[in-house]
Amino acid sequence: MMKTPTDPEPSFVDWFRAAAPYIHAFRGKTFVIAFGGEAMQRGDFVDLIHDVNLLNALGVRLVLVHGVRPQVEARLRARGLLPQYVKDMRVTDAEALECVKEAVGTARVEIETLLSLGLPNTPMAGAEIRVASGNFVTAQPAGVVGGVDLLFTGEVRKVAVSAIRERLAAGDIVLISPLGYSPTGEVFNLILEDVATATAVGLGAEKLIFILDHGDTVDAEGRRVSRLTAAQASRLARELPEGDMRLYLPHAVRACKQGVSRVHLVSADVDGALVMELFTHAGVGTMVTRQSVENLRPATIDDVGGVLQLIEPLEEAGVLVRRSRELLEQEIERFFVDDLDGRIVGCVALYPLAGAPAGEMACLAVHPDFRGGGRGEALLDAVEEAARGVGMKQLFVLTTRTAHWFIERGFAPATPDDLPTPRKALYNWQRRSKVFVKGLR
Repeated sequence: MMKTPTDPEPSFVDWFRAAAPYIHAFRGKTFVIAFGGEAMQRGDFVDLIHDVNLLNALGVRLVLVHGVRPQVEARLRARGLLPQYVKDMRVTDAEALECVKEAVGTARVEIETLLSLGLPNTPMAGAEIRVASGNFVTAQPAGVVGGVDLLFTGEVRKVAVSAIRERLAAGDIVLISPLGYSPTGEVFNLILEDVATATAVGLGAEKLIFILDHGDTVDAEGRRVSRLTAAQASRLARELPEGDMRLYLPHAVRACKQGVSRVHLVSADVDGALVMELFTHAGVGTMVTRQSVENLRPATIDDVGGVLQLIEPLEEAGVLVRRSRELLEQEIERFFVDDLDGRIVGCVALYPLAGAPAGEMACLAVHPDFRGGGRGEALLDAVEEAARGVGMKQLFVLTTRTAHWFIERGFAPATPDDLPTPRKALYNWQRRSKVFVKGLR
């Protein structure tokens, strides 16, 4: 069909279709989103609020946790006072506490105002968001650190989980500030990261999301870091220079170990980072999980659809031999799949060859968006291990396009005559596939 000027852009349509599984998966789930006071000072802070509105419209239950450090610093300077820190923790005396309370009050009003925007021709048009805030956090004094009494600086003692869940169930966005209250009526200045982590853990949140104000989600060499296990995140945090990644990673690790499914770190400098991180497979930030979300495993009948989506473009290009859905269903037990957080991003099959202790590796495919990460090698290793496990001594592969890839991985050129007799009889002389073989020890 010819594209008309009014047709939507194919890239948008493809993206929207790809986002559909996430939209279904996130509905009714609880996300905790934490951002520092610096985020509120950015000119594009309203864009983050628009993205929060989008998540709310899609049925995500949202808890926002905000910071106020730069706002407090400004108020202290206005009073001619110098901020005091011990091991990155503020010493909150009575005057500093007044500055904290003033900054928190102003920040709450500003955030609630932005969430109430409903102007026509804006992303908030038609939104009727209710915001709930209050004394959801019980705190206790942080005490003496390094010989210094932190005074009104506190630690999270308890989060009012039931009360927060009631507001979320009613459709409200819950807004939590870095203040805690004691049963004796005292107010304590809290650390944003601690409040966000304790809240996410208490709620058993599906996701905890930290917005980075400074720097990007990269390692010490500046390389993008997209996924980490908790153990990997702990090691990386020790290697990083001072910055938001180093600050937030230990909290991400703690949250994962205490039951939060996913923790995401996204840079405020990337426009739309929150949406792209949550609704695209590759993401734009760093996701931390307790264990790896990638699983190379034997395929099941439930994987047929995912394998078909992966191999059909290669079949149309003539790279792979076409398989019907019926045939794939019959042979699915021959396949291994690379399952990345519920999506099939790679596959390979192993067929025993009658008349010889040998097998044929077939249908090796990796999605274009996930190539270059060693997944092809991992699939090859899985096949070789499985072949050895059943006593195979040789592994054959037939290919029309990727001869060098196999040669680089230990396969040697062969001919159709080298195939076991039953397989040689089925050789397709029209495709003229090149034959390679590898001995298995």
